Amino acid sequence: MRIDKVLANSGYGTRTQVKEFLRSGRVCVNGNIVRDPGFSVFDNDLENITLDGSPIRASSFLYFCLNKPDSCLTAMTDDRLPCVGDLIPPELQTKKISPVGRLDYHTTGVLLLTNDGELSHRLTSPKWHKEKIYLVTYEGEELTEEDVLAFSKGLTLMEPGHAVEKLKPAKLELLHKNQCRLILTEGKTHQVKRMLASRNRQVVALHREQMGSLTLHEGQQPGEMYALSDEDIRKLKED
Repeated sequence: MRIDKVLANSGYGTRTQVKEFLRSGRVCVNGNIVRDPGFSVFDNDLENITLDGSPIRASSFLYFCLNKPDSCLTAMTDDRLPCVGDLIPPELQTKKISPVGRLDYHTTGVLLLTNDGELSHRLTSPKWHKEKIYLVTYEGEELTEEDVLAFSKGLTLMEPGHAVEKLKPAKLELLHKNQCRLILTEGKTHQVKRMLASRNRQVVALHREQMGSLTLHEGQQPGEMYALSDEDIRKLKED
């Protein structure tokens, strides 16, 4: 495969940007500077390609963790409202990456973006029971140990106009007043808000801290994203 295509497909820039990297002598294969965009690399070369002295991860699949901001749709395009797709750098716009699962418009935090359809399907399947951890700020009386016990047994939602729904056990951690941490192993629509509503509390802010093994980097600001390392990807696929 051509070296410029390897770099572009692996998310290191557009074909134009990659060609500039090459012309500038920033790319090496097996320790040798490569300037020709058409230079052919083979499977046994992929682990020996560097950009600015750092090894690249050559892959046709891309994986990113976004800190989803407030007031942002979990969608790649929308004609009316800000959406996740607006936060994708131009060089990645053609790579067919998309969010895995959904966070509500006002929910912030961990959101996986990838073009690995097989992994995306597996992680959104009801069979995927790994933990999702949320920091919840709510209005109403302070939650008690009675609520902790009720959550641990699995709440039964009885909402007007809807069938009775039995939820899986969840772990509720009481923090300071009007804030808690909720650990779920399923992902029903508006589940956290509905669970709190069943205990006569209203969610006013919701932040996903973790999804499986995936967390935000320290200091990662809303709207920022980072590329997953090989170890991050391995752990996520093992979840």
